Amino acid sequence: MFARPRRPWDRTPPEDRDYFEVLGDGLVAYVPATSPGAPGSGGWSPPIGGAWVHVGPDGALRAFSGKAEVGQGTKTALSLIVAEELRVPLSAVTMVVGDTDLCPWDMGTFGSRSMPDAFPVARRAAAGARQALLELAASRQKVELGQLEASGGAIRVKGRADALSYGELVRGLRKVVRVDPQVPVTDPKEWRTAGGPAVDPHAEDVVTGRRVYVSDVQRPGMWYGAVLYPPRNGATLTRVEESEAPLEGGARIVREGSWVAAVAPSPRAARRALASLRPTWKFSHQPGESEIEDHLRTHPSPGEDWDTDEVTKGDVDGGLARAAVKVEATYRTAYIAHVPLETRAVTAEWDGPRLTVWVGTQTPFRSREYVAKHLDMSEDDVRVIVPYTGSGFGGKHVGSVALDAARLAKSAGRPVQVSFSRAEEFQQAYLRPMAIIDVRAGVSKDGRLTAWSFHNVNAGAAALRTPYSVPNLRETNTLSDSPLPQGPYRALAANANNFARECTMDDLASGLGIDPLAFREQNLEDERLLAVLHRVVDRIGWKARSRRRGRGTGIAVGFDKNGRVATGAEVEVDGEGRLRVRRLVTAFEAGTVVHPSNLQSQVEGAAVMALGGALFEAIHFDAGAITNASLKDYRVPRFSDLPEVEAILIDRKDVPAAGGGETPMIAVAPAIANAVFEATGVRLRSLPLVPEGKLPRHAPTTARA
Repeated sequence: MFARPRRPWDRTPPEDRDYFEVLGDGLVAYVPATSPGAPGSGGWSPPIGGAWVHVGPDGALRAFSGKAEVGQGTKTALSLIVAEELRVPLSAVTMVVGDTDLCPWDMGTFGSRSMPDAFPVARRAAAGARQALLELAASRQKVELGQLEASGGAIRVKGRADALSYGELVRGLRKVVRVDPQVPVTDPKEWRTAGGPAVDPHAEDVVTGRRVYVSDVQRPGMWYGAVLYPPRNGATLTRVEESEAPLEGGARIVREGSWVAAVAPSPRAARRALASLRPTWKFSHQPGESEIEDHLRTHPSPGEDWDTDEVTKGDVDGGLARAAVKVEATYRTAYIAHVPLETRAVTAEWDGPRLTVWVGTQTPFRSREYVAKHLDMSEDDVRVIVPYTGSGFGGKHVGSVALDAARLAKSAGRPVQVSFSRAEEFQQAYLRPMAIIDVRAGVSKDGRLTAWSFHNVNAGAAALRTPYSVPNLRETNTLSDSPLPQGPYRALAANANNFARECTMDDLASGLGIDPLAFREQNLEDERLLAVLHRVVDRIGWKARSRRRGRGTGIAVGFDKNGRVATGAEVEVDGEGRLRVRRLVTAFEAGTVVHPSNLQSQVEGAAVMALGGALFEAIHFDAGAITNASLKDYRVPRFSDLPEVEAILIDRKDVPAAGGGETPMIAVAPAIANAVFEATGVRLRSLPLVPEGKLPRHAPTTARA
């Protein structure tokens, strides 16, 4: 951990930052922060906090980004482009992320934004550092800039063996360079380090247990905390009685209004102290599973339109009236949990008036703001550090656990660590929203879509837009007042929206009696989407597939966050209705590929994670209480569930890099459902498809003329 600067660098003007007091002498090249709507950004453009690179007199190369590493490989991918631009091997770069004192401000690591947000500025910062080093060498050697080249951490005159190392060039300097927006960057077609085989230099630490995750953080004299959380949603604490028996190991109860917690020398003692309390709760009425659909349809979220979207074109009713085949159906997806391998964990430590928090969060700067606001502090005095974190999947955004640890550390006068139990991870964390999707669609005799009406209740607008060409459409969504806490999840509403859309496409093709592939080809104009589709059908053997009863092959495509995906699924259904997914093939295109092996792993991991949501993952609840809040009762994919999984990457050097963590999920469930339909004639319109492992007895109605 680097020493603490006088003031967080993102909150300090560039000319006033104490870079060299913290990092030592050398050269710093920085890209300044930008505002939304920056020229050339194209589409939605969030604020970007910039990036900076430090070159030390010992040759050390450090790059700083506000993103967090939660298992998705961001640090390595960003290190690759820095290494590329500085002409050094990957092992020469140290990427510093997720430290709010040292890193550029960032809105958060979510929405597949790491590559669109952090990649371009890290690339420019490194290219700017290389340019500055070339200029230093040209001045030192009294030669023209064009006579020099950078390679292997040194600058040399072209054709000569002798060189000046980066460390030699910056020795004795304290130079800060603002990077020119027009600094030349390396064409991806000429990359030698980025875009090729690469292994995280520290990957071995994962399998040997040397890597320090959030839960592994230890501070001198640290104690442990446990918080009294409501047993169900809608519960209010009215009274707490403490036991008269002495608490174990010097543990004590801490109260601040209605917030009650325990702190102790060990996690066990903290939990036992909390269990000794006798709380009284007041419960409000909360709808159960049998009431949930009606509740979501009739209770719109008050005042929230952050994720609403609507587009209308043409005459939908007229288009339906003219259709030769129509589909009218409702699709549903369950609430599901993130189930990270590492539950929420945080350690807080005070140093006089200043606070440091080590926390597994996808939003370190927002967590800093949250903690400072609730403790009535300046953000200058709160430092949030994100160590390696055992996954997030969109579930580790909020800063409430960080605040709990900070309160307990203040009360105890020592560092305190708070970790969720597995039950708390289920009950207290938010969930992927349940979705209800109403679809009406029509197609002409010649296989052209004539009308499309699509309405999502509660889940959101991600991937709401259809990629298919249709003259008459209405696409809308309504956010609901959910009785269970809900929030971001990997691919969020795109999972539900793409499931409903791609199943409907197969139903329309079935009603016309034409091949689902040919039907998609006829109605798709997006060449990038057609490219991934064709790679999948070629690899899965679409034309030669088995058509006997009980065996089926399904396909689905999807578009979200500027990535294109197609998945093919092969399934088998036995005479008892038991479903087995035999094979999943996914082709993914997200523009320029920076770290192929990591992206391959992300696509494969997305397929496995999506398999759970497709087949059996679902939160069950009654009156606000989750009734399957354990890994014994909440089913996630096991090794025995896994099919053969194959990922195909399409590298488009002419397209900017997009994120790869989410979009590869969204075609899995509809591909499986479409394969089941081909195998059995049964159309399953709810996720999970087979929560009990078997198909339901009655098939819903499909397309009609």
